Amino acid sequence: MGTVDRTQQPLVPEAAGPPLALRRWRDRSVLAVALIAVASGFGQFGAVAALGDVARSFGHVVHGSTVADQAGLSGTELGVGLAVIRLASLGGMPLSGLADRLGRRRMLLWTLATGLVLTAVAAISPSYWAFVIIFASGRPMLSATNALAQVIAAEQTASSDRAKAVALVAAGYGVGAGLIAIVHSLFLHTLGFRGLFALALIPLVVTQFVRGAVPEPARFKVAATEAVHPMPVLGVVGEHLRRFPIVVALSFAISVITGPANTFVFLYAQSFVHLGGGATALMVVGAGVAGLVGLLAGRFLADRVGRRATAAAGMVAVACFGAIAYSGGRTTLVVGYILGVLAGAMLAPALGALVNELFPTAVRASVAGWVVAAGVIGAVVGLVIFGAVADVDNRFGLSALVTFLPAAAAAGLFALLPETRGHEPEEMSERRRGASG
Repeated sequence: MGTVDRTQQPLVPEAAGPPLALRRWRDRSVLAVALIAVASGFGQFGAVAALGDVARSFGHVVHGSTVADQAGLSGTELGVGLAVIRLASLGGMPLSGLADRLGRRRMLLWTLATGLVLTAVAAISPSYWAFVIIFASGRPMLSATNALAQVIAAEQTASSDRAKAVALVAAGYGVGAGLIAIVHSLFLHTLGFRGLFALALIPLVVTQFVRGAVPEPARFKVAATEAVHPMPVLGVVGEHLRRFPIVVALSFAISVITGPANTFVFLYAQSFVHLGGGATALMVVGAGVAGLVGLLAGRFLADRVGRRATAAAGMVAVACFGAIAYSGGRTTLVVGYILGVLAGAMLAPALGALVNELFPTAVRASVAGWVVAAGVIGAVVGLVIFGAVADVDNRFGLSALVTFLPAAAAAGLFALLPETRGHEPEEMSERRRGASG
């Protein structure tokens, strides 16, 4: 671990430049990026884990039948506040795109540190909307961090290791998100939401010890020597019109499902089906185990069956299990949530590998930024629809059906993309240029 395995170098077309010294997915440099993803997940998922506590702290809980009565704030207020937080992640697009000029490593470390500091500052929020604004200010940084972590993992590895490396980074993010959810569930009355957000300073300190292991990928170093550089963010739009809109549309549709499915789950568990803190923690642990199984299955299927089929199946499964989770009752919540996490984890390696393999190094971080932006807009659309429908007689089950199932139909768009399994990004770029020439 920590050495370059030169036997794993891919066969790179001559037009793409000299062979690259690539890493195995278990290399210390990939593990360091995965730890960065843990810190990003810990910081980003706090608003979701503590949503019920935030609503009660700044709202007014009474005995009644509406969302506002039971949660403290109305479904519309919660939905709009969460939509604002999600929309703030649009700032992750230019931040990710700058990594095509300034370098992956520099932007990754800067966005992580800034994002975690701003997350910790949210602990002193004096009101709900102040909390929304402060927490939202850190979202662009952490969104860019997560996107760049995937890019670095993909660029450091060959095709045989790429889905595994992307899965490792996705697992890191999941561990961070699950960790803060477990801490919140077990220490709700001790920490409160303020103590929870202050904990963001811990991963900030821990990640300082792995800064030296985070590399600048060899692929980026080669691309940086080219005479002509596309414009960050916008440079990808005109050059990749056959693939780029499809990837953006898929990211949008997936987030229409995952945005509300993941965001409302702890509020729903705590305030509507009244799942206790210990039971919620066990549900999160169970989801963590399921997520690990999903990642292992996803990386296996992505390398054996293909990126497209695995991602499409995962997307449809996430929608179906999300609808089950909100169909009513504690059992369906736990089963639907755990299986939904499994499906989402299966989707992640295939989708991450596919997107990073479809585009050349010069615009890869910009594409990651566009994927973030499309995901943000999709999540906002999903949150607003889900929250508005839920306000009508607490119809969470209907909200899930109306929001998730139509978006799942977009999985058919995967058929319009080329299969990248077994190919290097340089090879896919050469094929694209040959086809258009």
